[in-house]
Amino acid sequence: MTTTSTTAPPAAPVLTEQTWTRRFLGGSTTGPLCALLIAIAFFSTMADNFLSLNTAALVLQQVTVIGTLALGQTLIILSAGIDLSVGAVMAFGSIVMTKLAVDSGLPPVLAILAGIAVCGLFGLANGMLVTKIKLPPFIVTLGMLNVAYALTHIYSNEATITGVPATLTALGETFPVGDARVSYGSLLMLVLFAAFAVVLANTAWGRRLYATGNNFEGTRLTGVPVRRHLQSVYLVAGLVFGVAALLMVARTGVGDPKVGQTENLESITAVVLGGTSLFGGRGAVLGTLLGVLIVGVVRSGLQMMGVLPIYQILVTGILVILAVTFDQLYRRRNR
Repeated sequence: MTTTSTTAPPAAPVLTEQTWTRRFLGGSTTGPLCALLIAIAFFSTMADNFLSLNTAALVLQQVTVIGTLALGQTLIILSAGIDLSVGAVMAFGSIVMTKLAVDSGLPPVLAILAGIAVCGLFGLANGMLVTKIKLPPFIVTLGMLNVAYALTHIYSNEATITGVPATLTALGETFPVGDARVSYGSLLMLVLFAAFAVVLANTAWGRRLYATGNNFEGTRLTGVPVRRHLQSVYLVAGLVFGVAALLMVARTGVGDPKVGQTENLESITAVVLGGTSLFGGRGAVLGTLLGVLIVGVVRSGLQMMGVLPIYQILVTGILVILAVTFDQLYRRRNR
């Protein structure tokens, strides 16, 4: 005899406003948001015309490349890893796409895809070395930095690639927003941040990334294929670095083998300032966006005040030390 159950299915959890905030902002972005607002308020009083739409558009344009790199770096740091090769990989990707388009006559779209794919292969190689041979991410990506740097200079013959087709520089074009002009590259960066915020908050891939960063062995024992998942994280991050390579070409209009020498530390700086823990498992990509904006606002404000670049680097370094200190204090308090 068949009986019909009358038990109602469990109701979907109700997402309160606080829950949505925690899911998308990661619960660790209050500090970076306050720091950004304080920086804006400070420079508004110190520099004429700082608080304007034009300055905001300029800051966005200046941080587009480093912001995209920091997005990929965030994924890796959330998994309790780190990538020191992001700048060199980006440089190699930009050389590949410009040289294929200019010297080899490949259609621009295919050249762009080839450059992004090459960066993805670097990410996949990093992931394989970390998960299969179990090498520390720091060592793997330090070695890959040198590999990518050498390949960039060998493939380009240490020459800047000029005469780039317009398709490769289209993201450097701007459109009007009030009195300011915003580049399509800046818009793409914001869309990427929003997309990854949704992915990390609403998909199994995102939840596994946080779980792996929190407790690798514990996550593996629950049946999650953590090694394969880590490989996918490094692959996705590599593809994001490829997009950054395209944005770099769009910004400069050339394929320059000398770019990417400072972007490694700058991407890590933005991630740390955004509240993501260097020990993995805690943070959010939107926090990284705030970190990127903090760096951009501080540098633009100091430039408008006429401060020398070396002092801008000094201030950025102090901000990183403060951010790491607060992260350590937070971890100790929550043990």
